[in-house]
Amino acid sequence: MNVIFISPHFPLYFYNFCERLKERGVNVLGIGDASYENISRETKESLTEYYKVNNLEDYDEVYRACAYFTWKYGKIDWIESQNEYWLELEATLRNEFNVSTGTKIQDMAPMKYKSKMKDVYKKAGIPTARYALVHDYETTKKFAHQVGYPVIVKPDNGVGASSTYKLKTDEELDYFFATKTPHVQFIIEEMVPGHVETFDGITDKNKNILIATSHVMLNSIMDNVNEASDTAFYSQPVEGLDLYEVGKRAVEAFDTRSRFFHFEFFRLDEDREGLGKKGDIVGLEVNMRAPGAYMPDMANFAYNVDVYTIWADMVKYNQCYYDIHREYWVAYTGRRDGIGYAHNYDQIRDAFGDAIALETDVPEALAAAMGNHVFIVKSRTKDELFNMIRYVLKREDGTEWM
Repeated sequence: MNVIFISPHFPLYFYNFCERLKERGVNVLGIGDASYENISRETKESLTEYYKVNNLEDYDEVYRACAYFTWKYGKIDWIESQNEYWLELEATLRNEFNVSTGTKIQDMAPMKYKSKMKDVYKKAGIPTARYALVHDYETTKKFAHQVGYPVIVKPDNGVGASSTYKLKTDEELDYFFATKTPHVQFIIEEMVPGHVETFDGITDKNKNILIATSHVMLNSIMDNVNEASDTAFYSQPVEGLDLYEVGKRAVEAFDTRSRFFHFEFFRLDEDREGLGKKGDIVGLEVNMRAPGAYMPDMANFAYNVDVYTIWADMVKYNQCYYDIHREYWVAYTGRRDGIGYAHNYDQIRDAFGDAIALETDVPEALAAAMGNHVFIVKSRTKDELFNMIRYVLKREDGTEWM
């Protein structure tokens, strides 16, 4: 089996996908824009061969790399990146090299355009926020007045929380129009009074869910980026939740065959006409790749499994060989440089010991959303987990983050 993996060196932990495939006898063929000398030892050892291009944005260069691998190794069976930014590149290459294990470019729109996602959610019976495409100023202002401030504006085809803003007044809408990026199609949405709960997992080729988990955001990624705040979220048991049933409907509605998936939903914190009652679920966005921010590792800690192995076994055998049982509550706490905290790193290590499942610095390119330094902690109970979150993020002036 021949698998092309685009940008295996970034984020740094993506070598895990490649390593598990290589352990199963797969030819893992990496294409990246970093020199071979500058990629990590783990990435080098996880690949059968690496092809450097000058620019992954240059389609002709990437095409030539795929053609070279086809000449040397034979037909390509899989093209992957697990990165939202490269999904359309993957899909285009699948067309060119007749790769059937994944979405082709002509079917990609519902997975990349937020306006198109809403249409699929609607067909699955999942409500979404009202929206409009941003064209002229007067029409956009009329929509904002119709749904009421605050409103959210974001690129229709965007990655993460980049260029996503909460507008509270006509004056802020004026400023957005005066400064927005030219040639980018934005959408404007009503503000949903709720918090984000994800539905994440892996499917086989028939959309059967091999493993599923959920993460609850304690603040929004948009606020992390725009306000340079610290962040926290936690992994919750999804088994038996209404979220699991709604998530299954979303899995069936989208092209989730043989995929990692990452669905984002709002859980309403209050009644909202047209959307539902407090506690109801509203569709937000769809991501056909592994969740970011070390969420795959959080799933590993919660279930005492290895999701990279589950994914590789799905690719090679269309099977999951784990008996899936959740064992821990897990939380991500991201601290931000420049904020004064009550406890230093050594105090946190002394306080929690083996309950710290992972500690790491975040690459600068991802720090805006994820924080600069991360402690991932685990506990048998939700109350203990929340106490750890409070301890890690407590401010030096004694104020509590939560």
